Amino acid sequence: MKTLISIVGTTGIGKTKLAIDLARHFSTEIISCDSRQFFKEMPIGTAAPSKEELALAKHHFIGQLSVKDYYSIGQFERDAAETLDNLFKKHDTIIMAGGSMMYEKALIEGLNDLPEANAKNQQKLDIIWKEEGIEKLQEILKELDPEYFENVDIHNQRRLLRAIDIIWQTGKTYTENISVSTSSRNFKTIRIGIEAPREMIYERINLRVDKMLEQGLLDEAKEMYLLKKTDIGKDLVSLNTVGYTELFNYFDGIWDYDFAVSEIKKNSRRFAKRQLTWYRKEENINWVNYQNPFEESLSLLQNLKFEV
Repeated sequence: MKTLISIVGTTGIGKTKLAIDLARHFSTEIISCDSRQFFKEMPIGTAAPSKEELALAKHHFIGQLSVKDYYSIGQFERDAAETLDNLFKKHDTIIMAGGSMMYEKALIEGLNDLPEANAKNQQKLDIIWKEEGIEKLQEILKELDPEYFENVDIHNQRRLLRAIDIIWQTGKTYTENISVSTSSRNFKTIRIGIEAPREMIYERINLRVDKMLEQGLLDEAKEMYLLKKTDIGKDLVSLNTVGYTELFNYFDGIWDYDFAVSEIKKNSRRFAKRQLTWYRKEENINWVNYQNPFEESLSLLQNLKFEV
């Protein structure tokens, strides 16, 4: 049986390093399921693997798109499944890593057969978004499906629009609609999660934001800010990303620099909290400690009768 080893955990916990260490150990390749690392213009703010890290193991779905490209979770599922099939022709084991929970779920379990977008619903929601802001969409979704609200990227208006539309069409929460997988996979999946005390997770996030700024996040965000001010860029979902939206407010003079940085850290911690909420409900994650994840992963795999 071909095996996909999926590395999960909160932002900043060390998924990239563990994925590379395992890929080198098994002489194999890595699929990324981080939906923001798909975009080539945003490597610093999305903590994409560095050139040095990419040279250590071959990665797929890193920097393959422009922020101007539309790319849905359905497209990712199809593309990643095809890539996985091709990789399994030459490898028995493939590594996957990334913090986008729904993207991992899509590749492992398949997407549910949800109804197509309803034009009237979408038009109504689009008017709400443009007249009352994304906060109103967040409020609607939180009332209709508090569980999904805790997990979704609440800054991604397209996700909010889609979820509310599905709820209105089906009369079921979005969580109920996506709870049952629909596609059987011809490979085995082993999920390994990296865990740490919450205070350590938050400390690592704060330090990582500082490192991003040292690496040039401000200049990278300025390029995205200039794009967002154009007709092409004003509605790009890809630019509604933590680390950029806060600095956009700084560039607009709404916030001062120190407050914008503190908001990046706060919103990154909030995202980590949503990830923790999601993973806590999953029953098939094998947890390893953040201080020694590689050795613990190999021991875990041996206990699972996996050839290491």
